[in-house]
Amino acid sequence: MAQGQTVPLDRAQAHYLFGVMRLGQGDAVLLFNGQDGEWRSEVVEKSKRGGVLSCVEQTAPQRDPPDLWLLFAPIKKARTDFIVEKAAEMGAARILPVQTDFTNSERIRQDRLQAHAIEAAEQCGGTFVPEVASLERLDKVLNDWPEGRHLMFCDETLAGGSFALPEAMSKQSWAILIGPEGGFSEAERHRLAGQAVAHPVALGPRILRADTAAVAAMTIWQAQLGDWR
Repeated sequence: MAQGQTVPLDRAQAHYLFGVMRLGQGDAVLLFNGQDGEWRSEVVEKSKRGGVLSCVEQTAPQRDPPDLWLLFAPIKKARTDFIVEKAAEMGAARILPVQTDFTNSERIRQDRLQAHAIEAAEQCGGTFVPEVASLERLDKVLNDWPEGRHLMFCDETLAGGSFALPEAMSKQSWAILIGPEGGFSEAERHRLAGQAVAHPVALGPRILRADTAAVAAMTIWQAQLGDWR
């Protein structure tokens, strides 16, 4: 984005701005594209099928999240939506739904979850929207695991144990893995134990629901190794 640059609106965006928000010509809108920070723009063209905005000035610099992925097993629809929304708000760079041995949900609406991530970024004043990847089997994801990316493996069998992550790894690439409502299978736990980059951790003295565990894990990681420090 740059001063004076025009941004065309598609039909859905026009409906939201002009039909829902009731904006008119000359009204201000804050924009971000994930690369150039936040910009104040003005409506210069308006119609039911589209419109055009013009960038006026940058109002905030680009704020990228840490290099953190969130892997989670999809659960009930509303709780899956919650996980994606909170991951976007709390600073995940990428969100990866994974199918584990005990995952109840066999499919997701990737487009709907991506829309939730966009809405979450808009509502919390973010300038970055994490990608929501397609659903993949956990074993396939681990087979293709990128070299050097550490994995914070939230193991419910460790409930009550201590939590520790190496401070020296704060600038490195990370991912958090949250299991399904039924937990991980023994085969999955054995596989993860054999991953050199995996760090099994406990999330306090109680076994948490999957959606609560996602928020707790991201909070702890951000406070210890992320951009909340």
